[in-house]
Amino acid sequence: MPNVTPRTDTADMADTADTADTAVGAARATPDGAATAAPYGTANTTPYGTAKAAPLPTPRRRSIRRPGPALWSLPPLAALALVFLYPLALVVWQSFTPEEGGHSAAPYTEVLAEASFREALTNTVLIAVGATVGALLLGLLLSLVIAFVPFPGGRALSRFIDLFLAFPSFLITLALLFLYGTVGMANGLWTDLTGASHGPLDFLHTPWGVLLAEVTYFTPFVMRPLLAAFSQLETGQLEAAASLGARPWRIVRTVILPEALPALAAGGALVLVLCLNEFGIVLFTGAKDVVTLPMLVYTKAMLDGDYTGACVVAVVNIALSVALYALYRTLMSRTGATAGPRSGGVPHRAGA
Repeated sequence: MPNVTPRTDTADMADTADTADTAVGAARATPDGAATAAPYGTANTTPYGTAKAAPLPTPRRRSIRRPGPALWSLPPLAALALVFLYPLALVVWQSFTPEEGGHSAAPYTEVLAEASFREALTNTVLIAVGATVGALLLGLLLSLVIAFVPFPGGRALSRFIDLFLAFPSFLITLALLFLYGTVGMANGLWTDLTGASHGPLDFLHTPWGVLLAEVTYFTPFVMRPLLAAFSQLETGQLEAAASLGARPWRIVRTVILPEALPALAAGGALVLVLCLNEFGIVLFTGAKDVVTLPMLVYTKAMLDGDYTGACVVAVVNIALSVALYALYRTLMSRTGATAGPRSGGVPHRAGA
């Protein structure tokens, strides 16, 4: 009987290892040299020959649709329409509603033909233009002094201008009445010194008094953008012009004004819009002979009971204001006057 030596477990294990190595080598021997199989032959087999369980598919998340920007803008638009646009639409609608009923442009024909309307429109335009010119001249002069003439308290005065913008207009009117009214301080001092029965100042109840009050109140509205424009001006240009022998007023005319002209125009347009709609100053001065468009609206609505005529005048006033406000926004978009001053309205030096 032939001698047969039985194979040991070590030999079986060696054969299994050789087979596994051969399978691994075959799996790795691809044309591009990349591994395409797991060490045990396939990716779905285990070392014991059993099949791996297929991975469960990952559930997709449902995307939550969020409201777009248009939807978020609906609440503020609705509030704006309810608070502002709806009353304005009622005013416009009422202006086309005659007292006898129906809707027509007859109220506009009647109101525009009245002498009181033409007088109010003339007073409004003249006072607004005069106050704007006065505020531009005074505001330019004061801004030049604050920005380019060093003196103690210059920065504090520049800060006070910002605070002055928050004051209501009737406070300025009351202050002028205390100073220059018929029983004001100036007339009282005159009567005490001369023994006269009344003082010489009695102009606050005239168009000149309204003009003075509006110039006083609206001058800071011109100074604010001017000081901001002056703060952006390089002092190196001023020093170069002065070193070449230019006098101060020539420097102002040739160097400063060209840079500040957009801010000056923007401030003037803003003051013109505000003067067209000013009501408190005219009312508190007590100038009965000075009738402007806002005063005419008040007279027709509250004293005469002519609501249709008051709405017509209001629509005309709104049209003028919107046109001038569009001009103001156009000028402001072309200038950097909205930027605040860097150092309290004082121009910065080159390279600083």
